[in-house]
Amino acid sequence: MVQIVGILMALAGVGAVLYGSERLFPAVRGQPLWRRDSRVDLLYWLVTPLVIRAVSKILAFGVAVIALAALDRQTGARIADGFGPVAQQPQWLMLLELLVLGDLIGYWIHRWFHRRHLWRFHAVHHSSRRLDWLSALRVHPVNDLIAKLVPTAVLACLGFPLKALAGYVLFLTFYSALLHANLNWSFGPLRYVIASPLFHRWHHTTEEEALDKNYAAVFPLLDLVFGTFHMPRGVQPSRFGTSRTRVPDSYIGQLAFPFQRVERARRDPESGALRSRSSIGASLHV
Repeated sequence: MVQIVGILMALAGVGAVLYGSERLFPAVRGQPLWRRDSRVDLLYWLVTPLVIRAVSKILAFGVAVIALAALDRQTGARIADGFGPVAQQPQWLMLLELLVLGDLIGYWIHRWFHRRHLWRFHAVHHSSRRLDWLSALRVHPVNDLIAKLVPTAVLACLGFPLKALAGYVLFLTFYSALLHANLNWSFGPLRYVIASPLFHRWHHTTEEEALDKNYAAVFPLLDLVFGTFHMPRGVQPSRFGTSRTRVPDSYIGQLAFPFQRVERARRDPESGALRSRSSIGASLHV
């Protein structure tokens, strides 16, 4: 009960700040405060922290403990406080390394989810046709679990303390709310250094020139290095969602969507006509 109250209070605080900012500095003017699908996003905000993140933390801890115990049982016992050269560094340096390495791992996991076989899980997140801070946590549980489990397990095995990792995950959750907000911020001269709402809005657009761009959650430099950066000056994206992947509108429908059979067109060898056949997971990226 205490945890639920804490989540509601945090949600109310974040909502008040970001809703106020969206009214003052909107990327899209006149966007309604409460969308038709806002109730679905609100369910994600309430359910995900209570269930999905608890499961992901347990699994991440288990994977890290098993991996470390196989190498050194004493090290496995100290996992919560970190170990080795990483834990012996100044705290500021360790936190900076955590942000950079975590974002690097997250960048490639994000790109992985834009590939064909995992896209249907990630399409749930891209299904919002109007972006605001509330749509940030519209993430399928499988997507959320992998995106949190893999970096946490890797970083824990490198020696980063679980306490710092828990703080890192919490930071990403609230920073993601800022990135998805209906804000026109580009962070000016820091546009290439720190991910901004405008930077991430280009990632969600269905406009052809920006597809599969801007994967980084914190540092756009990663997109610059790997050739996926797109944020033209003085221009904002205007279309969002998924243009060729039809994601259900309901919460339950979105949870079931990646596992449903879809129709994929194929050409009849005799007549040359296009016919459809059932396939699990077949889908285009947008």
